[in-house]
Amino acid sequence: MTATQQKIGFIGLGIMGAPMAGHLLDAGHQLFVNTQGNTPEPFISKAKICASAAEVARQADIIFIMVPDTPDVEKVLFGEPGTHGVAEGLKDSRGKIVVDCSSIDPIATKAFAKRIVALGCGYIDAPVSGGEVGAKAASLTIMCGGDEGTCERVKPLLDKMGKNVTLVGAVGDGQVCKVANQIIVALNIAAVGEALLFASKAGADPAKVR
Repeated sequence: MTATQQKIGFIGLGIMGAPMAGHLLDAGHQLFVNTQGNTPEPFISKAKICASAAEVARQADIIFIMVPDTPDVEKVLFGEPGTHGVAEGLKDSRGKIVVDCSSIDPIATKAFAKRIVALGCGYIDAPVSGGEVGAKAASLTIMCGGDEGTCERVKPLLDKMGKNVTLVGAVGDGQVCKVANQIIVALNIAAVGEALLFASKAGADPAKVR
Protein backbone atom coordinates (compact mmCIF):
# COMPACT_ATOMS: atom_id res chain seq x y z
CA MET A 1 0.00 0.00 0.00
CA THR A 2 1.46 3.37 -1.05
CA ALA A 3 1.45 6.61 0.94
CA THR A 4 -1.65 7.80 -0.93
CA GLN A 5 -3.59 4.59 -0.32
CA GLN A 6 -5.65 4.27 2.84
CA LYS A 7 -7.55 1.67 4.83
CA ILE A 8 -11.18 2.58 4.15
CA GLY A 9 -14.33 1.07 5.61
CA PHE A 10 -17.64 1.15 3.76
CA ILE A 11 -20.90 0.01 5.33
CA GLY A 12 -23.93 -0.25 3.04
CA LEU A 13 -23.34 -1.51 -0.51
CA GLY A 14 -26.78 -0.80 -1.94
CA ILE A 15 -27.86 1.14 -5.03
CA MET A 16 -25.87 4.20 -3.96
CA GLY A 17 -23.21 2.68 -1.73
CA ALA A 18 -21.88 0.08 -4.14
CA PRO A 19 -20.83 2.49 -6.92
CA MET A 20 -19.54 5.03 -4.38
CA ALA A 21 -17.37 2.40 -2.71
CA GLY A 22 -16.37 1.13 -6.13
CA HIS A 23 -14.73 4.44 -6.96
CA LEU A 24 -12.62 4.16 -3.80
CA LEU A 25 -11.65 0.63 -4.78
CA ASP A 26 -10.72 1.79 -8.28
CA ALA A 27 -8.52 4.49 -6.72
CA GLY A 28 -6.43 1.76 -5.12
CA HIS A 29 -7.57 2.04 -1.52
CA GLN A 30 -7.83 -1.03 0.70
CA LEU A 31 -11.52 -1.52 1.49
CA PHE A 32 -13.17 -3.26 4.43
CA VAL A 33 -16.89 -3.69 3.76
CA ASN A 34 -20.09 -4.77 5.46
CA THR A 35 -23.60 -4.78 4.04
CA GLN A 36 -27.04 -6.28 4.48
CA GLY A 37 -27.74 -9.13 2.07
CA ASN A 38 -25.32 -10.34 -0.57
CA THR A 39 -22.03 -8.53 -1.14
CA PRO A 40 -21.82 -7.48 -4.80
CA GLU A 41 -18.82 -7.83 -7.06
CA PRO A 42 -16.14 -6.53 -7.28
CA PHE A 43 -16.01 -6.38 -3.48
CA ILE A 44 -16.11 -10.15 -3.04
CA SER A 45 -12.79 -10.53 -4.82
CA LYS A 46 -11.13 -7.16 -4.19
CA ALA A 47 -12.20 -6.06 -0.71
CA LYS A 48 -12.11 -7.53 2.79
CA ILE A 49 -15.64 -8.61 3.79
CA CYS A 50 -16.24 -7.98 7.48
CA ALA A 51 -18.77 -9.82 9.63
CA SER A 52 -19.90 -6.69 11.48
CA ALA A 53 -19.75 -2.90 11.50
CA ALA A 54 -17.47 -3.14 14.53
CA GLU A 55 -14.96 -5.19 12.56
CA VAL A 56 -14.99 -2.59 9.77
CA ALA A 57 -14.23 0.12 12.35
CA ARG A 58 -11.40 -1.90 13.87
CA GLN A 59 -9.72 -2.46 10.51
CA ALA A 60 -10.23 0.90 8.75
CA ASP A 61 -9.01 4.42 9.48
CA ILE A 62 -11.95 6.17 7.78
CA ILE A 63 -15.39 4.55 7.86
CA PHE A 64 -18.14 5.51 5.39
CA ILE A 65 -21.80 4.73 6.03
CA MET A 66 -24.47 4.71 3.32
CA VAL A 67 -27.76 3.26 4.58
CA PRO A 68 -31.43 4.22 4.10
CA ASP A 69 -32.61 6.09 7.22
CA THR A 70 -31.91 7.39 10.73
CA PRO A 71 -32.63 4.11 12.60
CA ASP A 72 -30.32 2.28 10.19
CA VAL A 73 -27.46 4.69 10.91
CA GLU A 74 -28.04 4.35 14.65
CA LYS A 75 -27.93 0.56 14.36
CA VAL A 76 -24.72 0.67 12.32
CA LEU A 77 -23.06 3.04 14.78
CA PHE A 78 -24.19 1.67 18.11
CA GLY A 79 -25.63 -1.75 17.40
CA GLU A 80 -28.55 -3.48 19.03
CA PRO A 81 -28.93 -6.82 20.81
CA GLY A 82 -27.02 -9.40 18.78
CA THR A 83 -25.10 -6.86 16.67
CA HIS A 84 -21.82 -5.01 17.01
CA GLY A 85 -21.72 -1.37 15.94
CA VAL A 86 -19.01 0.97 14.73
CA ALA A 87 -18.64 2.57 18.18
CA GLU A 88 -17.55 -0.75 19.66
CA GLY A 89 -14.86 -1.06 17.00
CA LEU A 90 -13.63 2.47 17.69
CA LYS A 91 -12.81 1.80 21.33
CA ASP A 92 -9.09 2.41 21.90
CA SER A 93 -8.82 3.73 18.31
CA ARG A 94 -8.52 7.49 18.67
CA GLY A 95 -8.15 9.57 15.52
CA LYS A 96 -10.34 7.55 13.19
CA ILE A 97 -13.12 9.27 11.23
CA VAL A 98 -16.74 8.28 10.60
CA VAL A 99 -18.38 9.75 7.49
CA ASP A 100 -22.15 9.28 7.22
CA CYS A 101 -23.31 9.77 3.62
CA SER A 102 -26.89 8.73 4.44
CA SER A 103 -29.70 11.31 4.33
CA ILE A 104 -31.09 11.39 7.87
CA ASP A 105 -32.39 13.53 10.74
CA PRO A 106 -30.04 16.50 11.47
CA ILE A 107 -30.85 16.46 15.20
CA ALA A 108 -30.10 12.75 15.49
CA THR A 109 -26.90 13.34 13.51
CA LYS A 110 -25.65 15.80 16.15
CA ALA A 111 -26.40 13.29 18.90
CA PHE A 112 -24.63 10.48 17.03
CA ALA A 113 -21.60 12.69 16.40
CA LYS A 114 -21.32 13.63 20.06
CA ARG A 115 -21.09 9.98 21.05
CA ILE A 116 -18.45 9.20 18.41
CA VAL A 117 -16.37 12.28 19.21
CA ALA A 118 -16.42 11.24 22.89
CA LEU A 119 -14.46 8.16 21.79
CA GLY A 120 -11.72 10.40 20.42
CA CYS A 121 -12.74 10.08 16.78
CA GLY A 122 -13.98 12.48 14.12
CA TYR A 123 -17.47 12.61 12.63
CA ILE A 124 -18.73 14.13 9.39
CA ASP A 125 -22.24 14.08 7.98
CA ALA A 126 -21.96 14.10 4.20
CA PRO A 127 -25.33 13.40 2.53
CA VAL A 128 -25.30 13.23 -1.25
CA SER A 129 -27.49 14.35 -4.13
CA GLY A 130 -27.47 12.99 -7.66
CA GLY A 131 -29.08 9.58 -7.39
CA GLU A 132 -27.84 6.30 -8.81
CA VAL A 133 -26.71 7.97 -12.02
CA GLY A 134 -24.55 10.44 -10.10
CA ALA A 135 -23.17 7.68 -7.88
CA LYS A 136 -22.10 5.62 -10.89
CA ALA A 137 -20.63 8.64 -12.69
CA ALA A 138 -18.84 9.95 -9.58
CA SER A 139 -20.65 13.26 -10.11
CA LEU A 140 -22.53 13.51 -6.82
CA THR A 141 -23.04 16.75 -4.93
CA ILE A 142 -21.84 16.14 -1.37
CA MET A 143 -22.91 18.42 1.50
CA CYS A 144 -20.57 18.16 4.48
CA GLY A 145 -21.00 19.11 8.12
CA GLY A 146 -18.12 18.86 10.55
CA ASP A 147 -14.76 20.14 11.70
CA GLU A 148 -12.84 21.82 8.87
CA GLY A 149 -9.61 19.94 9.50
CA THR A 150 -11.41 16.60 9.62
CA CYS A 151 -13.24 17.40 6.40
CA GLU A 152 -9.96 18.27 4.69
CA ARG A 153 -8.63 14.82 5.58
CA VAL A 154 -11.64 13.17 4.01
CA LYS A 155 -12.15 15.46 0.99
CA PRO A 156 -9.74 13.62 -1.36
CA LEU A 157 -11.88 10.52 -0.86
CA LEU A 158 -15.15 12.42 -1.34
CA ASP A 159 -13.69 13.89 -4.54
CA LYS A 160 -13.48 10.35 -5.92
CA MET A 161 -17.26 10.05 -5.49
CA GLY A 162 -18.51 13.53 -6.34
CA LYS A 163 -17.80 16.67 -8.35
CA ASN A 164 -19.22 19.25 -5.95
CA VAL A 165 -18.01 18.71 -2.38
CA THR A 166 -18.88 21.58 -0.03
CA LEU A 167 -18.29 22.09 3.69
CA VAL A 168 -21.58 23.71 4.74
CA GLY A 169 -20.80 24.15 8.43
CA ALA A 170 -20.75 22.23 11.70
CA VAL A 171 -21.93 18.67 12.24
CA GLY A 172 -25.58 18.39 11.22
CA ASP A 173 -25.41 21.24 8.72
CA GLY A 174 -24.83 18.82 5.88
CA GLN A 175 -28.12 17.12 6.71
CA VAL A 176 -29.85 20.51 7.01
CA CYS A 177 -28.58 21.37 3.53
CA LYS A 178 -29.90 18.07 2.17
CA VAL A 179 -33.34 18.74 3.69
CA ALA A 180 -33.31 22.20 2.08
CA ASN A 181 -32.41 20.57 -1.21
CA GLN A 182 -35.32 18.13 -0.91
CA ILE A 183 -37.73 21.00 -0.16
CA ILE A 184 -36.68 22.65 -3.42
CA VAL A 185 -37.02 19.37 -5.33
CA ALA A 186 -40.45 18.65 -3.85
CA LEU A 187 -41.76 22.14 -4.61
CA ASN A 188 -40.51 21.92 -8.19
CA ILE A 189 -42.25 18.57 -8.66
CA ALA A 190 -45.46 20.04 -7.24
CA ALA A 191 -45.15 23.10 -9.48
CA VAL A 192 -44.66 20.99 -12.59
CA GLY A 193 -47.67 18.86 -11.64
CA GLU A 194 -49.86 21.92 -11.13
CA ALA A 195 -48.66 23.47 -14.39
CA LEU A 196 -49.44 20.37 -16.43
CA LEU A 197 -52.84 19.98 -14.73
CA PHE A 198 -53.60 23.60 -15.57
CA ALA A 199 -52.59 23.03 -19.19
CA SER A 200 -54.73 19.91 -19.45
CA LYS A 201 -57.83 21.56 -17.96
CA ALA A 202 -57.32 24.55 -20.26
CA GLY A 203 -57.52 22.23 -23.24
CA ALA A 204 -53.85 21.96 -24.20
CA ASP A 205 -52.00 18.69 -24.67
CA PRO A 206 -49.88 18.35 -21.47
CA ALA A 207 -47.36 16.16 -23.29
CA LYS A 208 -46.71 18.91 -25.85
CA VAL A 209 -46.70 21.55 -23.13
CA ARG A 210 -44.03 19.60 -21.32
